[in-house]
Amino acid sequence: MAILRRYAAEIAVTVAVIAGSVVVSLGDGAETPRNAAVGWVCVALACAALFLRRRFPLPVTIFTAVCCAIYYPQTDPDGFVLLAFAFALYNNASTGRIRSAAVVAAAAMGGVAIGEMGAGASRQVDNFAFLLMAGWFIALVAVGAVTYYRREAERTKEAEAQRRATDERLRIARELHDVLGHNLALINVQAGAALHGKDPAKAEEALTTIKQTSKEALRELRATLGMLRQADTPSSLARVAELAESAGAHGLTVRTEIDGTATELPPDVEHAAFRVVQEALTNVARHAAANTVVVRIGYTPHDVSVQIDDDGRGGTAEPGNGIRGMTERAEALGGELTAAAREDGGFRVRARLPLRVKK
Repeated sequence: MAILRRYAAEIAVTVAVIAGSVVVSLGDGAETPRNAAVGWVCVALACAALFLRRRFPLPVTIFTAVCCAIYYPQTDPDGFVLLAFAFALYNNASTGRIRSAAVVAAAAMGGVAIGEMGAGASRQVDNFAFLLMAGWFIALVAVGAVTYYRREAERTKEAEAQRRATDERLRIARELHDVLGHNLALINVQAGAALHGKDPAKAEEALTTIKQTSKEALRELRATLGMLRQADTPSSLARVAELAESAGAHGLTVRTEIDGTATELPPDVEHAAFRVVQEALTNVARHAAANTVVVRIGYTPHDVSVQIDDDGRGGTAEPGNGIRGMTERAEALGGELTAAAREDGGFRVRARLPLRVKK
């Protein structure tokens, strides 16, 4: 059954060619068929070649044209071998070989015209039939070309849909990583302090901070899920103060500096900048062993930049989802991000985001 489905078109054309040729040969009993053996060999070869059309579209088209060139001048009465050539011509155009299909069709019509001029009084194709055949060939090439471009459009559409789905999955993964990673990292730090600390007052303070941070994590998660459902707006840089306060509750001193005049930013740009600051502060709390962090936000008419400097241990950043996610956010907007140790100690994360997203 699978073979029948795969070669359904070839089988249908073969049956039509053979049946039509049989009907034509039996329909005129008064005449003795001329070179019948040659004709049936051409029929068999042309139909057999159709089953190779997927692997060799152009050779099959040329071969069926040659079969027609032998069949029609040499045999009587005329059969349906032309159907095999027509099908091969359409197939060749529908695979994107439109120019070669047009060239073969033109060559076939040229061959018919030359053959008819040489036939003299015994012409087999009159002017009307010649024009009808030419129109048929042109239509086959045109329909094949339309089929090809339609398939290509569908493939492009499917590829674009897959790309968008992949981008959406990455976006959701970044959002959840930023929201949960930031707050859970701070909870982990405070939980360790409460577990290993010997001062009950500090342990109680740590547990209080854990409660507040977990509450903030739930709020952030709800806001993020709402944004993913198009029910909320992206995070604003105005909330950097909240991030600083949250980090301050965990022993970090966070100072915020503004360069330039704050302007209204595109939502995607402002959201990305906020997430970069959030992720950088998370990494400082988890890995840097720092005391002070400086967050600088710079505004220009062309872009916005965020720079996070800490006075921690510095060194080379370990590869992970955090820096990769920040980099992906920046590059998705046509910007750039660097993350490296500072010469005077500590670590620096800097992102530059253009105000106009590159297409």
